[in-house]
Amino acid sequence: MKDPKNLSIKDYTYSLPEEKIAKYPLAERDGSKLLIYKQGNITEEFYKNIANQLPQESLLIFNNTKVVEARLLFQKPSGGVIEIFCLEPHEQYADITSAMLQKEKVLWHCLVGGASKWKNGQLLEKKIQFEGNEIILSAKYIEKRAGSFIIELSWTPATLSFAEILHFAGAVPLPPYIKREVEEADHERYQTVYAEFDGSVAAPTAGLHFTDSIFKKLEQRKIQKDFVTLHVGAGTFKPVKSETMLEHDMHAEWIDVSKETISTILKNIDNTIVAVGTTSLRTIESLYWMGVKAIGNRQWAMEDQSSTFLSQWEAYDLAEKNISAKDALQSLLNWMVENKLERLITKTQILIAPGYKFKIAKGLITNFHQPQSTLLLLVASLIGDDWKKVYDHALNNEFRFLSYGDGSLLWLNHD
Repeated sequence: MKDPKNLSIKDYTYSLPEEKIAKYPLAERDGSKLLIYKQGNITEEFYKNIANQLPQESLLIFNNTKVVEARLLFQKPSGGVIEIFCLEPHEQYADITSAMLQKEKVLWHCLVGGASKWKNGQLLEKKIQFEGNEIILSAKYIEKRAGSFIIELSWTPATLSFAEILHFAGAVPLPPYIKREVEEADHERYQTVYAEFDGSVAAPTAGLHFTDSIFKKLEQRKIQKDFVTLHVGAGTFKPVKSETMLEHDMHAEWIDVSKETISTILKNIDNTIVAVGTTSLRTIESLYWMGVKAIGNRQWAMEDQSSTFLSQWEAYDLAEKNISAKDALQSLLNWMVENKLERLITKTQILIAPGYKFKIAKGLITNFHQPQSTLLLLVASLIGDDWKKVYDHALNNEFRFLSYGDGSLLWLNHD
């Protein structure tokens, strides 16, 4: 496997005019345009007809994470506003789901706008009226960390979960490149129709185009679907500022995958498996490498699931083992059975960049990404230098870009 550590992000750029960025979604989710790339050829379709572009017996893997209203605004007694952006739970919690279910109070890693005006230990408070009830939410500055602040959030009524508090008190965290205020429609449209588990601060945007109508058409063509959960962090928007990828610290994100889903992927390993979104792709490819790590590592049985954490470069370091996808996934399943685990809950930091060899996915459904982003590197790893051809076509043929924009179906370029 070619080592991508020396890649320069400057080689993965293009000019994205402001007017090409979609500020709003289309009226119909499945009305978006779909660019189809296969072995150098580009065609166009609409999402509502995507079922016809997929082979029968394919397996689509979706990310069913749910975007939380992660932006909290507090007004100081002096009148100044402090914005708290909830990134991820404090490490004392086993996973995002358990942290979201906390009642009365919770510790969270946050970004803080106006932090210089907020003294350590000072309590901020806001009151929210909801369905005739008053919710009082307080925020206490605990400590400053590298890249985030630790904030203690507490509330009454204490019977409410933190997920409910965010829903009542927070705002939808639209991406920074959508330069407008959040509107009521965003609460529905910046969420997939199948979103289930609270935890993301950004939507898995490829899934925003899917509707019940599309799912019926997929079923008619005997195309299967299954779900993984990757909670998208704010790191997905983190710019690459280093000269080469070696110096870039890839963001780690929580994944949660059931034993049944891993079994389904294993059963379909010889069929066409397509990831809906870069997050789904990162998750299923990470499962392979976690399985490679599990082979010959029975000591995991004595440890917690943190053993499965996949770091940024491990996929490249482990490549020489040359384990088949079947053996890797079976190894992971065996380890779960031995440890009586129904779900794999862990973190992945995998960086998929040119030089990466795909183990599970044969295709990717995805939106169009920002220049010089790790998401664009992922696209280039799938289709090679033809990413330029794809993006030029999209720019020259009225495709809408980024989260609320149009998308593409990209088939893996064979060596």
